[in-house]
Amino acid sequence: MTSAVPTSETVKAPPSKKAVAKALGSAMIGNWFELFDFIIYGYFAAQIGRAMFPAADPLTSILSSFATYGVGFVMRPIGSIVLGSLGDRFGRKFSLIITMFLMAASTGITGMIPSYAHIGYAAPVLLVICRLVQGFAAGGEWGGATTFIVEYAPPHRRGLFGALQQLSTSLAVVSAVCTALVLNLVLPASAVDAWGWRIPFLLGILVAPVGFYLRAHVEDTPHYTAEADATPVKPLREALTQHGRAVATIFGSVIIWTVAGYTFGAFLVSFAIRILKVAPSIAYTGTLVGALANILVIPMAGFLSDKIGRKPFLLMSAGGFLILAYPLFAYMDHARTGASVILTTAVAGIFSGLFSGVGPTFLCEQLPTRVRYTALSIGYNGAVMLFGGFAPFIATLLVQQTGSNIAPAFYVMAAAFISFTVIAFTPDRFRNPSL
Repeated sequence: MTSAVPTSETVKAPPSKKAVAKALGSAMIGNWFELFDFIIYGYFAAQIGRAMFPAADPLTSILSSFATYGVGFVMRPIGSIVLGSLGDRFGRKFSLIITMFLMAASTGITGMIPSYAHIGYAAPVLLVICRLVQGFAAGGEWGGATTFIVEYAPPHRRGLFGALQQLSTSLAVVSAVCTALVLNLVLPASAVDAWGWRIPFLLGILVAPVGFYLRAHVEDTPHYTAEADATPVKPLREALTQHGRAVATIFGSVIIWTVAGYTFGAFLVSFAIRILKVAPSIAYTGTLVGALANILVIPMAGFLSDKIGRKPFLLMSAGGFLILAYPLFAYMDHARTGASVILTTAVAGIFSGLFSGVGPTFLCEQLPTRVRYTALSIGYNGAVMLFGGFAPFIATLLVQQTGSNIAPAFYVMAAAFISFTVIAFTPDRFRNPSL
C-alpha cells in the first residue's frame, strides 16, 4: 500500500465570506443534530436497559444496553463506505443530506418503541434495528462534515476550521448531558425509567428541518467542485489501493481519541452511579464539566496548530492519557466522591480537547480531495467501531470479570500507546498549502 502526499489542485475563485459562513453553519448545525441523536443513547443506557431487556441482574441489563449501544457502531464502517463513496462521486452535500434524513427517522422511532413489558422481544429487536440505521448514518456524517468544513477553509485557517467542526460535536455532548441532567433533576427516577428517557429522542428530531434547509441551500466545497468532472468511479478501491497507508494511519491515530471519549463519557456516567454510588446529578455534572473543558481547549488548539503544527497537540493528548489514566481511575475508586468524578472528567476533557482541536484537519491533510470523504470515513469509523463504540461494554465487562474498578484504565492506556506511536511516525503537513 502506498500513501500519496496531497498535490496542488486547481481551485476556482475562493468563496465569499457569506458562502463560507453559510457552509460552516450548515455543517456544524447538522453535525450537532446527528451527534446529539447518536450519543444521547449512552446517557440513558441504564433506563433503556431496564425498559427493553429482561434481566434480574442490573449489571446484566446494562451490559445488554451497552451491547446495543455498540451495535450501532458496527454499521458505521458500512455507512462510511456507502455514504463516503457517494460523497466522493456526487458531492459532499448529497451524502450529508441523506445522513440527516436517516438519523432523524431512526431517532424518532427509537423514542416510540414500546417496552419489553408490552411487546416482549420485539422491543429489543426494534431498538437494535434503529440503532443500526443510526450507526449507518453516523458513518457518513463525521467524515462528510469534516471534509466539507476543511475543504472550505483558507489554507492558513484549516486547523481552526477543523476545530470548529469538532466544536459542534462537543456541543452535542454538552446538549446531551444537559438534557440528561435536567430530566434527572426535574423528574423522579421512576418517571425517567418509565417514559422520561424517551423525551430527548423525540425532541431531537425537531431540529431536523433546520438542518435539512441549511444543507439543501449551500454550495458544495470549492475543492470538490473544481474536480467534479474527474471524480473517481470506484472511490473505495482507489482509497484502499492507492492510499491504504493513509487509511491505516488515520485508523491508528484515532484509537485513543475514540476510546477516551466513550470511556470518560458514556461509560463513566454509569460507572459513577452504579459502582461508585455517586448521585446521578453529580455524575452528569462531571460529564458536563469534562465537555466544557473540551470546548474551551478545542478552538485554542486548532488556532495554534495553524502556526506551530498539529502533531505537538496530538502527542500531548495521547501521552497524557497514557500517563494519567491509571492514577485517575485509582483516585476515583479510592475517593468515591462526586469531586473525584468531576476532576477526572475535567482532565480527560482537556486532553481530548487537544486531539479534537487538531485531529480533523490533521487527518484530512493525509488525503487528496478525490477520495478524501471515503478514505477519511473508513479509517475513522473503523477505529470508532472496534475500539470506541464498544468501550463502555468492554470497560463494564473488565470491571465485572476482574473485580477491579481500575481495570478500564488499562484499556485506555493500551489505546494511548498505539495512537502515540502511529502519530509520532506520521508527517505533519500543516504547511502544505493544498489539500
